[in-house]
Amino acid sequence: MTTTTVVASIGSVDYQVLLDDGTHTWLGDEPESAGGGDRGPTPDSLLLSSLGTCTSITLKMYAKRKDWQLDAVRVTLSLETGAQGTTITRNIHLQGELSGEQRERLLQIANACPLHKILTHPIEINTGLVAV
Repeated sequence: MTTTTVVASIGSVDYQVLLDDGTHTWLGDEPESAGGGDRGPTPDSLLLSSLGTCTSITLKMYAKRKDWQLDAVRVTLSLETGAQGTTITRNIHLQGELSGEQRERLLQIANACPLHKILTHPIEINTGLVAV
């Protein structure tokens, strides 16, 4: 089992959230049209960026291990939420001298990236309130 911890803190600046994983810090925010300052990605964009990052890294690692000529990966993601639920569309662009069989295998590997597995399996969110 792997544990990852991120702390999200919001202060006096409306909707601007400081995110910290103990090594890196970054911002999340809302666009001005939603009352934020547009100083960082929205929560939806942060979620999609996690999946895109995981997909890209997983594909490069696999291709490197197989010694395949995968020069670059570009993943385009979109999220649509409605009454029936949420759909994430992920389009993967592979650059390099790859056979059709290799490309098909990389598509299978993309579906095995850790974040894909998290998002496509049941998720339990345990929420506690800590008094300060």
